[in-house]
Amino acid sequence: MKLLSILLIVIVVVFVAIQLFFIFGQRNIETYPYIVQKKYDRFEIRSYEATLFTSVKLSKKGYKNASSQGFSILAGYIFGNNERNEKISMTSPVSMSLEDTMTMMFMVPKKLTKETLPKPGQSAIEFKEEPAKKLAAIRFSGWANDAKLKQYKQDLKAALDAEGIKYTDKFYFFGYNAPYEVFNRKNEVLVELE
Repeated sequence: MKLLSILLIVIVVVFVAIQLFFIFGQRNIETYPYIVQKKYDRFEIRSYEATLFTSVKLSKKGYKNASSQGFSILAGYIFGNNERNEKISMTSPVSMSLEDTMTMMFMVPKKLTKETLPKPGQSAIEFKEEPAKKLAAIRFSGWANDAKLKQYKQDLKAALDAEGIKYTDKFYFFGYNAPYEVFNRKNEVLVELE
């Protein structure tokens, strides 16, 4: 019984140490730059800079299957599945369009350009320059799933309608944490404004 207690304590300590490592590691990750234009009770309006992304169109339907497929392809590229076997720094958030055909995107670190990026090992990966844009964002915690994305998309629409703010049909999901991070998870549903 004593051995079991010690083993349990060791497992808990290792788990907490790993989670703290990820939380503090997030501080050094380059993020998609924006300026908050206005805060409301449930959401905020942001201006995002023009930014370069790696992207992949996803053939699978539903958040779970599509996100797994897209993350695997794009993570493979930044972890070295490219013509130079070069590792590229991870950035945050992981972005996914919430349309009939989903697209997952990883922001390219600012020090790199289309010309300096290595050619992807998979032809499905494209480099995409996202123009400067204004987005409304609503935040939620925990793990994302289809039901939560649908709910927060509806919540964001209702909040924007209540304020008389016009928006497009271009919705996105931003995920800020690795799948194995348990604490302090941050997710957002966003929509481009007219």
